[in-house]
Amino acid sequence: MKIAAYEVRPDEKPVIEGLCKKYGIELISTPANLDKTTAHMAAGCDGVTTLGQSDYSNAVLDELKGYGVQVLASRCVGYNHMNCDYARSLGFRLCNGAYAPNGVAEYTVMAILMCIRKFKKALYNTNDNDFTLKGKMGRELRTMTVGVMGTGKIGFTIIKCLSGFGCNYMGMKVLAYDLYPNDSGKAIAEYVDLDTLYRESDIITIHTPLLPETTGMIDREAIAKMKDGVVFIDNARGELMDIDAVTEAVESGKFGALFMDAFPGETGIIHVPHDEDIIRTPGMPYFKLKYLRSFVNVYHTPHMAFFTEEAAEQMAECGVNSIYEILTEGKSKHEIPC
Repeated sequence: MKIAAYEVRPDEKPVIEGLCKKYGIELISTPANLDKTTAHMAAGCDGVTTLGQSDYSNAVLDELKGYGVQVLASRCVGYNHMNCDYARSLGFRLCNGAYAPNGVAEYTVMAILMCIRKFKKALYNTNDNDFTLKGKMGRELRTMTVGVMGTGKIGFTIIKCLSGFGCNYMGMKVLAYDLYPNDSGKAIAEYVDLDTLYRESDIITIHTPLLPETTGMIDREAIAKMKDGVVFIDNARGELMDIDAVTEAVESGKFGALFMDAFPGETGIIHVPHDEDIIRTPGMPYFKLKYLRSFVNVYHTPHMAFFTEEAAEQMAECGVNSIYEILTEGKSKHEIPC
């Protein structure tokens, strides 16, 4: 058995190499993305594993098929980048990663606190030796209403974390929206329709999957239904936002704060050093992100909410294990359902 592993970070390398040695798998490993210039490295491989920045275009998939690749395994939880329909039409088996939701959930609670305590202004002013309190008055979470969009593993864990701040006991309220409500979540959050969540929430955090029907769902119409001064957090997928509508909400003050760990069209920007080059972004004009980052109430981090020691190890394991399981047992719990 032979595997090609792309986008291998230094923290993943020993995990992937260790598992391949354990299973007797021949490994081709590279930090480079899978694309038309690197696909040849998978020649003779049975499986390919990547992260989320690789190119799964028809042409690349055709080339992998010609090399005899049978299984494509993303180490990310999200798989909207994998061109699933075309890949399946070629006969590929597809898998995605999995990791405990705690890292993203805790990061989201951190984001909420940073926004409502105006941490960016406090940090920047202090670095400039401005030790005044001007413009730094915040809010206490126990007095606010938080809306959680999507209550899968991550959303539900966020709700559990928020319960430590007095959720539903000390004046703080958690509203939840999901097409498939979590029975356990009903005990610690109030499920409402989306319009109610928009209307009543002081803080909104989105954790819905990126699907055709959710792409751009945070648009002008949705934002108009929200409270003035709402704090909006996207630690899921940037494409859930209509970025022009979001920018207008920041400019107008409709958004009291915006925290983004994801940005639409971020492929080629995030997880890559750009301190010595010109950022060329055919998919998303970089100036839009740079403009938003200039606001004192806008926070942006490079898609790192997932990035803990624990989660990184679990993702690396998924990349190897899912390929090995399908090729030896014919199935894997990580296989993406049709």
